[in-house]
Amino acid sequence: MALFAIAAMSLWWGEARGWSEASFRMFFLFGAVLNVPWLALGTVFLLAGPRAGRITTQWLLVLSGFAAGVILTAPMHGQIDPLVLPKGSEHFDALPRIFAAVGSAIPATVIFVGAVWSAFRILRGAAPALTTAAVRQVRSARLLALGNVFIALGAATLSASGTFSGRLGADTAFGVTLFAGIVILFVGFLVASNATVGPSARRSAVPSR
Repeated sequence: MALFAIAAMSLWWGEARGWSEASFRMFFLFGAVLNVPWLALGTVFLLAGPRAGRITTQWLLVLSGFAAGVILTAPMHGQIDPLVLPKGSEHFDALPRIFAAVGSAIPATVIFVGAVWSAFRILRGAAPALTTAAVRQVRSARLLALGNVFIALGAATLSASGTFSGRLGADTAFGVTLFAGIVILFVGFLVASNATVGPSARRSAVPSR
């Protein structure tokens, strides 16, 4: 949520004060590269367990630092129009654009496929996790499945800004999809969280000796 907030503030900065090299670099880094991979990390923890989550976290820390260094220092080409949302394809070389493409497409697929797969498994009465290390105590299978559907829908919404840009314009399309996607994802998180019992609740349920 913090990464999405920084992305939204960068968008506001560019729209309200006029786009500049600094505001675009911040917007590109947090809006196109970092936020979705860290969001997908939650899916890894929930489906693959804490060990896989910790390994993925270590890799994400390294890759995020490298990506931040590249995007904040990469040369920019052409003049930025302060009144128009800049495009990475017009101002960056290949490496920053590769980070954006990989950082958006693969993690969004992980979130979407993981949520749909979990919902399908839950509705069939099976455990949604890939391993017993990630097993959760489900209080309501229907709520958990519904939460996963919302999460999948939120991930798809965040990826749809290009679809709406032709009708709404790039600036408005990104703002609308960012807001809608975050709201839907957060609703899915709340619904899914209320459908499971957390570790502390499971520990308190164990009778003391």
